[in-house]
Amino acid sequence: MRVGLTGGIGSGKSAVATELEKCGAAIIDTDLIAHDITKANGLAMSAIEQAFGPEFLLEDGSLNRQKMRELVFADPKAKEKLEKITHPLIYQETQRLSKLSQAKNPAYLVYMVPLLAESSFWINQSPQALDCIVVVDCPENLQIARVQERNGLEVGMIQKIIASQASRHDRLVIADFVIENNQGIEDLKIEAQRLHQILLRHKST
Repeated sequence: MRVGLTGGIGSGKSAVATELEKCGAAIIDTDLIAHDITKANGLAMSAIEQAFGPEFLLEDGSLNRQKMRELVFADPKAKEKLEKITHPLIYQETQRLSKLSQAKNPAYLVYMVPLLAESSFWINQSPQALDCIVVVDCPENLQIARVQERNGLEVGMIQKIIASQASRHDRLVIADFVIENNQGIEDLKIEAQRLHQILLRHKST
């Protein structure tokens, strides 16, 4: 069974993924894949340099993430252009990793996709790629507090990131299962363990 796991920045999806992995799931983190394809000599870097210019590369040949982040926040067309390069490559790599993970016979596969609701590529593929979608949800004020504590970003930057992502409503609309993360980490672990049991039942139907 293939499970899509998503949520906004600071929602707690990584903590849920960690708990599901402890329960026997295999986790495929598309954020890690995105970093891998945009490192020096990564799969996306030639196309990114051609589309955006060498000024978006650092001296070592990897993506200048800060410069690209500023551009895509300011220019939706640039964001779309970047996603047309990266999303197919990320999806391609998830399929490769899926085959490797399935060989280990996990309880199920979890694709952690932060921008699943925003990605027309994933949504269009989801009937074939995903059997169900789990959304980790929490109020915006908690998102901001958690990201501040974790990353030390300014509130204004966090709000820009949240504004650039799908709304809570847009994510909840595509959800088959929702985890409400408005308590502490121990409560979230319990919810993740409950979700694991639900997913096992869903798998057997």
